[in-house]
Amino acid sequence: MKNGHTTRQKAPAGRYALLDELRGLDLVSMMLYHACWDMMFLFGIWMDWYIGWPGRLWQQSICWVFILLSGFCVPLGHRTLKRGAQVFAAGALVTVVTLVFMPEDRVVFGVLTFLGSAMLLTGVLEPLLKKIPPAAGLAVSAVLFALTYHLDERWLGFGGLRLALPDAWYANYFTAFFGFLPFDFYSTDYFALLPWLFLFWAGYFLHGVVGRARMEPLRRSVCPALGWMGRHSLLLYLLHQPVIYGVLSAAAVLFA
Repeated sequence: MKNGHTTRQKAPAGRYALLDELRGLDLVSMMLYHACWDMMFLFGIWMDWYIGWPGRLWQQSICWVFILLSGFCVPLGHRTLKRGAQVFAAGALVTVVTLVFMPEDRVVFGVLTFLGSAMLLTGVLEPLLKKIPPAAGLAVSAVLFALTYHLDERWLGFGGLRLALPDAWYANYFTAFFGFLPFDFYSTDYFALLPWLFLFWAGYFLHGVVGRARMEPLRRSVCPALGWMGRHSLLLYLLHQPVIYGVLSAAAVLFA
C-alpha cells in the first residue's frame, strides 16, 4: 500500500502479465478437468454431466483459449522454431511414456504435438503470413476453422451446409495427424493439425488486429501466482497428470 492506493505488481520486463495469467488460469481449469477425467475413468466415480454437454463445453473452452492464446503470443517471441521444436519434443515424450506405461490410455497427436507442429509451421511460413492483412487473415482463419471443425466426423461445412468426404482419405495414423482419422484410431488426447491450425492462426492474426499500442494495459498483473504458472505452462503440463493421479490414489487409500 502506498499513498493510500493499492499498487499492482508489474510483469517481468518485456512481458504482458495478463496474458501469462490468462494462460495460468486456463491451465488450472485444464488440471481440474483432467482430475475429473481421472476420477471418472480411472477411479470409477461416475459424473453424468462430465460426459454430457457441460463437460464438452468445459473441455472446448480450455482448448480454444489455450490455442488462441498460443497463436496470439507468437509475434511476441523471436524463437518460434526453437520453441516449436521443444514443445513438439515434449509431445513426443508424452506419447512414448503413455505407450510404454499405459497403452490403454495412450496419447497420440495430443495438444503438445499439435502446438509444436503449429509453431514450427508458423515459424517457417511467417514471412508469408506477415504479408496478409491481419483483419483478412483473422476472418479467413475463422471461416476455415468453422468449415473444418467437423473433419473428424468426415464432413466439411457448418450448420445445414455439409460436404461428405471420401472414406479413403481417413486411411491411417499419417492421415490422422492432419485430421483424417481412421475408425481404429484411439487417443485420450487428440488435436489434429486441422481444424486447430486455423484457430492458432486466428490468434496469430488477432494480435495484428489488436496492435501493440492497445496491449499496454496487459502489462499490469492481477494475480502473480497465475502468471508464474503461465510462464511455466509446459513444465506444469508435463507434471500435472502424475501429481493428480498420485493425490487421487492417496485419497482413495485414505477413504477406502
